[in-house]
Amino acid sequence: MIAELVSSALGLALYLNTLSADFCYDDSRAIKTNQDLLPETPWTHIFYNDFWGTLLTHSGSHKSYRPLCTLSFRLNHAIGGLNPWSYHLVNILLHAAVTGLFTSFSKILLGDGYWTFMAGLMFASHPIHTEAVAGIVGRADVGASLFFLLSLLCYIKHCSTRGYSARTWGWFLGTGLCAGCSMLWKEQGVTVLAVSAVYDVFVFHRLKMKQILPTIYKGKNLPLFLSISLLTLWGTSLLGARLYWMGNKPPSFSNSDNPAADSDSLLARTLTFFYLPTKNLWLLLCPDTLSFDWSMDAVPLLKTICDWRNLHTVAFYIGLLLLAYCGLKSPSVERECYGKFVTNGKQNANGHSCHSDVEYRNSEIKPSFASKVENGIKNNVPQTTQLPSTENIVILSLSLLIIPFVPATNLFFYVGFVIAERVLYIPSMGFCLLVTVGARALYVKVQKRFLKSLIFYATATLIVFYGLKTAIRNGDWQNEEMLYRSGIKVNPAKAWGNLGNVLKSQSKISEAESAYRNALYYRSNMADMLYNLGLLLQENSRFAEALHYYKLAIGSRPTLASAYLNTGIILMNQGKTEEARRTFLKCSEIPDENLKDPHAHKSSVTSCLYNLGKLYHEQGHYEEALTVYKEAIQKMPRQFAPQSLYNMMGEAYMRLSKLPEAEYWYMESLRSKTDHIPAHLTYGKLLALTGRKSEAEKFFLKAIELDPTKGNCYMHYGQFLLEEARLLEAAEMAKKAAELDSTEFDVVFNAAHMLRQASLNEAAEKYYDLAARLRPNYPAALMNLGAILHLNGRLRQAEANYLRALQLKPDDVITQSNLRKLWNIMEKQGLKTSKT
Repeated sequence: MIAELVSSALGLALYLNTLSADFCYDDSRAIKTNQDLLPETPWTHIFYNDFWGTLLTHSGSHKSYRPLCTLSFRLNHAIGGLNPWSYHLVNILLHAAVTGLFTSFSKILLGDGYWTFMAGLMFASHPIHTEAVAGIVGRADVGASLFFLLSLLCYIKHCSTRGYSARTWGWFLGTGLCAGCSMLWKEQGVTVLAVSAVYDVFVFHRLKMKQILPTIYKGKNLPLFLSISLLTLWGTSLLGARLYWMGNKPPSFSNSDNPAADSDSLLARTLTFFYLPTKNLWLLLCPDTLSFDWSMDAVPLLKTICDWRNLHTVAFYIGLLLLAYCGLKSPSVERECYGKFVTNGKQNANGHSCHSDVEYRNSEIKPSFASKVENGIKNNVPQTTQLPSTENIVILSLSLLIIPFVPATNLFFYVGFVIAERVLYIPSMGFCLLVTVGARALYVKVQKRFLKSLIFYATATLIVFYGLKTAIRNGDWQNEEMLYRSGIKVNPAKAWGNLGNVLKSQSKISEAESAYRNALYYRSNMADMLYNLGLLLQENSRFAEALHYYKLAIGSRPTLASAYLNTGIILMNQGKTEEARRTFLKCSEIPDENLKDPHAHKSSVTSCLYNLGKLYHEQGHYEEALTVYKEAIQKMPRQFAPQSLYNMMGEAYMRLSKLPEAEYWYMESLRSKTDHIPAHLTYGKLLALTGRKSEAEKFFLKAIELDPTKGNCYMHYGQFLLEEARLLEAAEMAKKAAELDSTEFDVVFNAAHMLRQASLNEAAEKYYDLAARLRPNYPAALMNLGAILHLNGRLRQAEANYLRALQLKPDDVITQSNLRKLWNIMEKQGLKTSKT
């Protein structure tokens, strides 16, 4: 128990500094934008959607079915919202629990001594676990590992009680249930059933390869055969159910996720896929270089036989085969028992029973029992279970290292990554056991005390180095900026691109732009990076450059709806209404098939339709606008905020004089977002129009209360007061509006109108002048400035503004009439006019 507690404590202590870490990398999509975590979403949706909140049967789904992990996120969200502290705490506690269980499992194999302690400490401190523990989405791997070990320990209990206790099938039921739970945390959890079979055959029954077939064929051990058959049946059932539930289709991934899978060269695919396990083993052995992402070109393809990395592949598989051979070959007379060398029939096992390999090889292949007579009844009771030999542990360690990793090898289906460090969380158990049992075997074989001490302290030093590396790596996971900077040397394209997003959120615009351009230097066809750079440029009013990058993004990924959306918005603001209309229409027709994030795509399509409706609205085509708005409502995803769309529906009905329909949609807008200011203003106007003046005033005042700094609210309220002939109050609202939004043309222009109607001509002149300076080429602004100057007796200035307005709009009748009246007054006063 001490070993378990100390190992768990180390696992806990090493990750305590991650409690202050923020959400990082994949956490955003799996947690912050995942609708399945929200209380208003029925919790049953978790069992129909993938890990990222996409319907599992959707063609673009990742097919990552991890409902128990998502359910744990939902519980976190219910308790602490989006505070990352509680999410990190759960991850750390789970890792501590897994470490304790692994140490208990190691004790079954290695006995109660310092080698078990070594194995537990090595697992607790291994740096490969940082992504799984420090990264919140890594909880899927840690949770799967917890039930993986529980299932394996239940099966070990089943083996030790099989044949003499009815409770053995209770333990087997526990094995099956925990294996199912492990799979529902993460897919690879189901592999525990295969590892359990390996334990039963090669560790508990100590069969060698040449003994397996005769044992099955001759029916020498029916309980073993029955257990293995049930494991196979249950594993097949789980996999079949899993395949059926995800729609009987494998997931599809982009080229950047797994470049080898997309390669046209069979040789490149084969060589790369054979090499990747070698690279993964190196990360376990020497985790010096770690990264949050290993996609794209992080591991270049092996395209020829001459690639020197093929030597690593050959060495890896030769070493693997040699280890397997040593574990499966017939044992020698010499053996060891928990680190104590046994020869000539003598042993020292620190109190543990130990039999030679020859003894148990020649004995019957079944657990040993002693007969005991109680009250005249003969019962079978288990003897003290002997510790397995080194060869047995090697085979089990290899199975624990290899079998859970098989789903990630692209052997049965392509996966969406090149290397994923968190996938190595379960296989690292096999690695830690293998290193420990190897060190123990060397310790036993050498005779000199100095060499024994050297081996022991070398193992301890390795654990210390692993712990130091883990502590350093945890620092990288403190925030996204540090994490992405640490990944630049491994995956520069992805790291620079993500770093650009972080820098942009920090308002470091020039640094963000530089980061995006660095990302595109390494991989020029990344649609997301082209789009992000375009968005940055658009937000900084560099519209021509933004359009260029949006078009490149669309060329790289024709289904990128958000690029169409922003392209259309820029074109609409530039007055290129026909181009904008075509862009919005094209976006609305893009299907969401095979898209990684269909929810985001649907949101962009809905926004495109919303803006297309606004375009029709501004052109006076209200019926067409309503048709488009209705289509937007049909295509709108759950997470889309509909208040603006509903409000524009009300506006269109208002313009068509369909007041009951308008009122319905204004109310829908306010129901979807009770503090939506535009809906308060538009609904207030409708109430005023229908004679409900006191109600209308309440909505205008509520809008001002919601945002006292928004000039538009004062402007609308001022217009209402003007219509009610409350001229002085209206004038005050107009001034307030213009002061708050002095750079907004519409607010300033309308404020000037209200002041003029209130006969406050001097104040009106000030704001007409400001409006004309905001839009110096807008004829209406110049004409109205001319008119107020005309009224205020500034005749020459009035003439200049009238003439400038006519240059821009020569056929404007009102301006021509005002100019003739002005000239008559000037001639009567003996002033020289431009016509003379």
